[in-house]
Formats: sequence, structure tokens, C-alpha cells
Amino acid sequence: METENKDEITVEQSTTTGDAIVVDTPKKDPTEDFYMRYYIGHKGKFGHEFLELEFRNGGKLRYANNSRYKSEQIIRKEVTVSKAVLEVLIKMIGESGVMQEDDKLWPEPDVVGKQELEIVLNNEHISFTTTKIGSLMEVEKSKDPEGLKVFFYLIQDIKCLVFSLIGLHFKIKPIQ
Repeated sequence: METENKDEITVEQSTTTGDAIVVDTPKKDPTEDFYMRYYIGHKGKFGHEFLELEFRNGGKLRYANNSRYKSEQIIRKEVTVSKAVLEVLIKMIGESGVMQEDDKLWPEPDVVGKQELEIVLNNEHISFTTTKIGSLMEVEKSKDPEGLKVFFYLIQDIKCLVFSLIGLHFKIKPIQ
């Protein structure tokens, strides 16, 4: 039997019959093609204010916070996180069920602002857009409270994770 690997599928070809037999389909590392971006923002009296979080291939985490309140400047942070951190994030996304949701019944962006979530994971690509959500009560009043609740809680978890990572990484005086 001759063995070759095409498109990450191990195929053995019988030397007697010439038939191809799929022997094994190795699992692809989900962190390889993973991408996630979250944006929340609005344009108001202080200009374009927003928060943006992005995880890129190779563990690159980008954070940007633009608040013009009291003439503050944009804050940008960039760190590289380990594969283990990406695996935790991917697990959070998978367990949330957000990849099966649809935003067609969610509130449209308005003057209050908008939120965007884009995820590429395991050959799936989702992109959601909705208005800024201030509380769980707003979620309950929507046309799709269950789907929007999945989105709402996932975003809360992602923000907690990112703020913890950024806070730990950029600590001025580490705890001894």
C-alpha cells in the first residue's frame, strides 16, 4: 500500500487493486484559522467612541478603546496570547451556542450605537450586528430574547477575559 496525505486526509492506495481507502482524518487545530472581532461604539458629542477587541491568527490580541471624554486619547494594546488562552476562548464560543444563532430578529443599530461580532471558527463564519444593549431587560424585550441572550452573555464573558489579560499583561507593579 502507498500512503499520501492530501488536504489533511490520509489516503492509502492498494498496490493490488488500485482502490483508494480513507484511513484517517486528522483533526485540524481550531486555533489555526481562528478569528474573532468585537466592536461596540457610537458617534456622539465627544466624537466616535468605541471599544474593539480582536483575536487574530497566531494568538495576537488587539484592544482599542477610544473615549474622548475629558479629552482622553485612544488606548491601544496588543499582546500575543498562548494557544491555551485561544483554546479557552474557542471553548467559550462553542459552549455558548452563538455559532447557531441568527441576528435577523435582533434590534438594528440606531443612534444609541451598534455592536458587531465576527467569528471565523472551524470553516464557519458568522457576523452579527445589533444595537448597543445596556441591560438584560432590553434583551428580554427583543423579538429574539433567547438568541440575543446568548450573544449578550458571550460578550460579557469575552470582555471579562480580555480585560483580565490586558490588566495582567500591562500591570505596572506586579503583585509580589
